[in-house]
Amino acid sequence: MPSIQGLSSSEAAARRARGEGNTVSFQHTRSYAQIVRENVFTFINNVLYVLGIALILLGRVSDAVVSVGVVSVNIIVSVVQEIRAKRTLDRISLLTRPHASVVRDGQEQTLDPSEVVLGDALRVGAGDQIVVDGVVLDGRMDVDESLLTGESDLVPKQPGDEVFSGSFCVSGTAYYEARRVGAQSMANQITAGARAFRRVLTPLQREVNLVIRVLVLVVAYFEILLMTSAYVNGIPLVDSVRMSVVLAGLVPNGLFLAIAVAYSLGAVRIARQGALVQQANAIESLSNVDVLCMDKTGTLTANRIQLESIHALGGTPEPELRQLLADYAASTAGGNRTNEALAAAGSGQARRVRTDVPFSSARKWSALAFDDGSGAYVLGAPEMIRDQLAAGPADWTAIAEDGTAQGLRVLLFARAPAGEPLQDASGEPRLPSGLAPLGIVRFSDELRAEARETLAKFRQTGVQLKIISGDNPQTVAALARQAGFDAGTHMISGPEMDTLDEAQFAQAAEDAMIFGRVTPQHKERLVQALKKRGHYVAMIGDGVNDVLSLKQSNLGIAMQSGSQATRSVADIILLNDSFASLPAALMEGQRIINGMQDILKIFLTRVLYVSLLFLSTGLVRGFPFGPKESSLLALFTVGIPTVALAIWARPGMRRNRNRNLMRSLVHFVIPAAATISLAALGVYIAVLKAHLGPGALADPAAMDNAQLIAQTALTTVSVLCGLMLLVFVEPPTLFWTGGDVYSGDWRPTILAGILLVAFLGVMLTPLRDQFELARLEFADFTLIAGVVLIWGALVRWAWRNLWLERFLSEES
Repeated sequence: MPSIQGLSSSEAAARRARGEGNTVSFQHTRSYAQIVRENVFTFINNVLYVLGIALILLGRVSDAVVSVGVVSVNIIVSVVQEIRAKRTLDRISLLTRPHASVVRDGQEQTLDPSEVVLGDALRVGAGDQIVVDGVVLDGRMDVDESLLTGESDLVPKQPGDEVFSGSFCVSGTAYYEARRVGAQSMANQITAGARAFRRVLTPLQREVNLVIRVLVLVVAYFEILLMTSAYVNGIPLVDSVRMSVVLAGLVPNGLFLAIAVAYSLGAVRIARQGALVQQANAIESLSNVDVLCMDKTGTLTANRIQLESIHALGGTPEPELRQLLADYAASTAGGNRTNEALAAAGSGQARRVRTDVPFSSARKWSALAFDDGSGAYVLGAPEMIRDQLAAGPADWTAIAEDGTAQGLRVLLFARAPAGEPLQDASGEPRLPSGLAPLGIVRFSDELRAEARETLAKFRQTGVQLKIISGDNPQTVAALARQAGFDAGTHMISGPEMDTLDEAQFAQAAEDAMIFGRVTPQHKERLVQALKKRGHYVAMIGDGVNDVLSLKQSNLGIAMQSGSQATRSVADIILLNDSFASLPAALMEGQRIINGMQDILKIFLTRVLYVSLLFLSTGLVRGFPFGPKESSLLALFTVGIPTVALAIWARPGMRRNRNRNLMRSLVHFVIPAAATISLAALGVYIAVLKAHLGPGALADPAAMDNAQLIAQTALTTVSVLCGLMLLVFVEPPTLFWTGGDVYSGDWRPTILAGILLVAFLGVMLTPLRDQFELARLEFADFTLIAGVVLIWGALVRWAWRNLWLERFLSEES
């Protein structure tokens, strides 16, 4: 280590006391304030709050309390669920929190980034995150600043150069002094910045957003009609506001709450299976993946490599070669798995180094020049340095090819001619010519125990698997066969891809399953090409060389033991580096999609039939609901049921998986909404006519009473049909199938029964007065029950016979 003493413990404590500490909070989930704010103050909720205040000012306090109160029930449930999930995830996220290597009292120690103070000396190596802004004191490194600048090119850093929090060391090792900490640096924005760059909406989120936007336009159109009608017909202001409350309630902002609950519960479930979710939509996103790309080393393998064999070349004695390799590993500043394996296999001595070129995944080689004049050495991939070898017999090629055929990692160790520099005039690494081969070094990788079984499960779901590695394609192919890939799997190398034009490159990305000798830029291009061809791509990686491809993918997955860089940009982190949690995460994604499909059906059916009732009852007489009746209908048909459906959603692929979500919704929603609106309108007219006595048209009070009874009957029909939809959306037996596939789940049916009892409890007791509902006669209930049963039979027939599809078919 260079002669860097850093601050003393007492100096660090004094600076912290002066407020010069790096007060930093790494947030893996939304804060409590965000959860409350984003659930309570949505656009539609704010509209309802304003209308509620207007009702209070107009003397309709009870209308305001009931309307806002029912909305508050959903808000409270969602907030409680999210806070419980947040607490669980925050505890687990401590495992993946970045760390800082700080020199204090002349000794290097690992500290939490919040313990760094102004003036501290910090050490960073390949894959480490730069946690505060500073200036390089010693060493040399290449830094990825793409999260700050958007540029993917590596930036070399030497003594005197500035470094910034939010960037990552890709190669090399350096010490830097903390110059800006806390609020003065970008440290507080590292994690948020990384994920803001990674924000990707899933297909489900895009479709839900589209539905919400369309419904906002529909409600806005209705509001314009309402204001026009109020002006033309002289409707009192209080009545106009009451009707506006009902119209505003048509926008299903509860959909966002349901999604938040589903994501939170899914994140907690998968955390217990061994994966930390860093993006709320990551689990649901996984269920859309059709191409899974993975790095080999540290991802498919266990990140534990062992020295398999050393083959001396050119007359070099093997004991001398072993000692030289051990000294090489002990002297280099850039630690990696290869050097660790060499160090573990021999007892090397650290020598003074004149020039150190750390390994780079782009170069595929590292180099070292000792200060004692003993020479400079290069260790790297044979095919990357063979062109710089001195002329002579290639007695190493057979040994190298035999190793790659066995799935071993093969490196060539060579000596540089005396006086050949390892850097050019600008300080950039330079591979010297005239290299003399000294030996072939072969390493073995250990396949992760669960890899074969996990990849087989992905194949069964139709996911394409692609292995992308910096190793020789033959080595990767041999290991891939151990993981269950076919012997004849198509493969291609990075140098081969460099010769292809864009169209050929895209086709190669589609066809090949194994990619060897690729650079980080190759990985990035491969992911981009696959996405352009319509694939939903997930990328699994562990090293800093995977950061670019993780950021380009639809879903980034990192290993817990991987670099801080990959963990910071990943959407999911596999705790304990276990593949086993991926199938569980896939099932959770299916659970979320299945639940949201059911919730969308319930919400959109209600929106459509209520909209139709607005239009149809207006043609007959009056308005279908008051604010209290509308709130009661929303609570019983969408408020409580949708939260329950989010919690009870089941994993597993739907039989209509390949059917477009919107087509599936149309199949369910339009027949259900159209028939409910007709049934409710028929009951409304029949009850209104039955309760209009002789001369009622001339008696405003009698007319208002008859209309109140008719509105109550319409509300009752709507609630009962809405509860029966719960049974249709999760059919407990085959009899109830048609609108949806058989589930065998009785819980939604039981919930519908409980809600029915609760609703009848409101209707048959004085509680109905609180919701401005009239007392219905036995004949009214009989009529309503008969209509609901007929409606159920009719809509079941329409679904099973594909009534809507037949009507819309061009061939009909």
